[in-house]
Amino acid sequence: MTTRTIARLHAAYRDDIGDLTTRRPLPGPAIGQLDPFLFLNHHGPQTYRPGNRGLPFGPHPHRGFETVTFILEGQLSHLDSGGHESVIDAGGVQWMTAGSGLVHAELSPEAFKKNGGPLEILQLWVNLPSRLKMTAPRYVGLQAPDIPKIEKDGATIELISGEVDGITGPIASLTGVAMSVVRLDAGAALSLPIPAARAVFLYVVRGAIAVGDTTAGAFNLVELTDGEGLELSSADGAVLLLGHADPIGEPVVSHGPFVMTTREEIIQAIQDYQAGKFGEVAA
Repeated sequence: MTTRTIARLHAAYRDDIGDLTTRRPLPGPAIGQLDPFLFLNHHGPQTYRPGNRGLPFGPHPHRGFETVTFILEGQLSHLDSGGHESVIDAGGVQWMTAGSGLVHAELSPEAFKKNGGPLEILQLWVNLPSRLKMTAPRYVGLQAPDIPKIEKDGATIELISGEVDGITGPIASLTGVAMSVVRLDAGAALSLPIPAARAVFLYVVRGAIAVGDTTAGAFNLVELTDGEGLELSSADGAVLLLGHADPIGEPVVSHGPFVMTTREEIIQAIQDYQAGKFGEVAA
């Protein structure tokens, strides 16, 4: 078996949103997408003071892809035009399929705005193939106890979707995306089989890892070579976002919150949103 090695590192760049610390490794200067993974925002880590305004993501639309949101610290309130509403605590995950279109808001609960506290959130955008872009929207909110924790070789794999060692994550991805948060203890070495045809998404949230003879520190997206497996280690401990999926191999045409395959579909998405076809979320 040929294991994957590091082909290139893509450092996240700062793109703060108001007082929200934000880093973005994807897209970046040297990488547009990692098909089907389109976009990653890393908010925080930071500590909010009591009496803060919270997160700034009021009602906004999406069409044509999925958002996977990881709440590492703090809380996140979700409300969308499909009638889904939840508050997800630290260690939880939100998986939203925008599909044919919806409006959602991602804000801080009133208790967080009143009391403040630590916050760190990552949001990943995952593309949908053209045959699924107009699928019905859906939403699943998982709290930390809903997510299986797999202990393996000094690592804890928080399995959100896909399968590891015969255990299946609670999200049934429409496109077979496997996704997890991996926490490596100091001195841990982890080996995982990943089919050669799959695109691997590997982002170092905290600490540092080694893949072969190359190391990658925090706030780096790790682009890997082809191979059938992944072997990584950490001398001092690390937290990773690790996923893999089949590439879609279709054109990507995006405009703000819409991701389609043609310019005409983008125009239609804008028109449909302006016509109120995505529904509404109360301000």
